[in-house]
Amino acid sequence: MASTSNHNNNFHVFMLLCIFIICSMVPTCAANFYQDFDLTWGDNRAKIFNGGQLLSLSLDKVSGSGFKSKKEYLFGRIDMQLKLVAGNSAGTVTAYYLSSQGATHDEIDFEFLGNTSGDPYILHTNIFTQGKGNREQQFYLWFDPTRNFHTYSLIWKPQHIIFLVDNIPIRVFKNGESLGVPFPKNQAMRIYSSLWNADDWATRGGLVKTDWSKAPFTAYYRNFKATQFSSNSYSNSNNAEWEINELDAYGRRRLRWVQKYFMIYNYCNDLKRFPQGLPFECTH
Repeated sequence: MASTSNHNNNFHVFMLLCIFIICSMVPTCAANFYQDFDLTWGDNRAKIFNGGQLLSLSLDKVSGSGFKSKKEYLFGRIDMQLKLVAGNSAGTVTAYYLSSQGATHDEIDFEFLGNTSGDPYILHTNIFTQGKGNREQQFYLWFDPTRNFHTYSLIWKPQHIIFLVDNIPIRVFKNGESLGVPFPKNQAMRIYSSLWNADDWATRGGLVKTDWSKAPFTAYYRNFKATQFSSNSYSNSNNAEWEINELDAYGRRRLRWVQKYFMIYNYCNDLKRFPQGLPFECTH
């Protein structure tokens, strides 16, 4: 029995050593919000609790709140689970995005536009390059994002950006630099999130205002994970596959399903907005 016990102990030590080595080699970390983020505004409306495993943002009539990552990222995969403001969230916006700083900043956006009770949230996505956006796509979600946590992910590689919801791709933006279309690939970005009042535009173009009798409005965050792709991982020819690989056949089917049944706005179809012609990436 003693030899069996020693064998088991040695096996456990071996497994722990393997896990440590793997975690050391791959810069992927399950987050502790205390370690990975700073609460940046809103006073005590932004809170970290459960030993750093849960974060909440709140909005009342005085102020919203927000946080940002301590680290900057240049290429990687970002995962975060959110549970959005429940009930009547009209006028509120929960923003979760990557951004650099300055007038010519790059940015990759998830924005969740609140609505009256019983109506669906609108998931608003956008991509800014060198300070210019205007690449909006909007979706309804196929679930109630206020009842449970769901995972919202960004994969940012030199050749494309993929937006995912519960690991289902909803949008792919390809690098079109060869066509003269700028692509965000030179500026490191931090992760930001904020909950704020935008009732001048967020719900039905500003027709539905925030009902402050329902305040405070609160969104919750957990299970943040960042897998950063180091600068040499995409210059190494042995790692070229991760750079060019987009979606497998299943992922492409899922993308078509979302865009067919849940997309409600695509800037590439908005001829009224672009009377001089659609953006170049929409037609090539």
